[in-house]
Amino acid sequence: MRLRGIRRSSNVERRGRGGGGGRRVGGKGGLGIVGVLAVLAIGYFTGIDVSPLLQGGSVQTEQRSTAQVENPEMADFSARVLATTEDVWGKIFPEQVGRPYTPPTLVIFDGVTRSPCGNANGATGPFYCPADGKAYLDTEFFTALDRQMGAGGDFAAAYVIAHEVAHHVQNELGILSQVYAARQSSSQVEANRLTVRLELMADCLSGIWAANVQGLMERGDLEEALNAARKIGDDHLQRQAGRVPQPHTFTHGTSEQRASWFQRGFDSGQVRSCDTFAAAQL
Repeated sequence: MRLRGIRRSSNVERRGRGGGGGRRVGGKGGLGIVGVLAVLAIGYFTGIDVSPLLQGGSVQTEQRSTAQVENPEMADFSARVLATTEDVWGKIFPEQVGRPYTPPTLVIFDGVTRSPCGNANGATGPFYCPADGKAYLDTEFFTALDRQMGAGGDFAAAYVIAHEVAHHVQNELGILSQVYAARQSSSQVEANRLTVRLELMADCLSGIWAANVQGLMERGDLEEALNAARKIGDDHLQRQAGRVPQPHTFTHGTSEQRASWFQRGFDSGQVRSCDTFAAAQL
């Protein structure tokens, strides 16, 4: 992805390592990367906060609030990608939604930080918190995306950011609150189904973003995003964890569904084409 000359978004909050103690993933006495991945799988499949399982020596246990993060290159990359999402949605909202777009803040942190939606760390992965309108990202996730999940490449990393921004777009459209309300009165299985549709819509909206930054894309970038979508499908992740895929537990959709909805957004460029809740078949 060609980002040279692209501005850095000012809607970035950096929370770095700072002074004091604290422990890092894979540090001496920690779980090691295999143990950490096993714990992360628990959190992904159950939806629970697994940070207490990691605090025995695998993550930092205190909040950092300084301006420098450990991976300044990826922080710079993230700020530039965020700027592209601001430009894209700032154009699309007036044209397709009929009102201005208010962008989110991206919190780039190192280790552990806090949010109104709970603690943010490597166990939670990137996420969007509608309570404060911020997306949270530990840049070390990009390393895991590449080395442990097999989804390397700068456009794969950009897709992750675009996906979290897409949840903010859903929040701006009033979709998140409707889905969360519906989940409260649903069984766990039905709640999971609603969440799958929400996540696939975010993939589709990410595809719209990608369609609007084609001038910045390089050969192979689209395939990097589609590969990343497939690598983080529920069925693929459950197989990687040594489990037989269980559709009733899915919360993000299958690999093919995620790639398909991303492609749909990329091909159409239209927000209305991303209405997964109106789709008879995903």
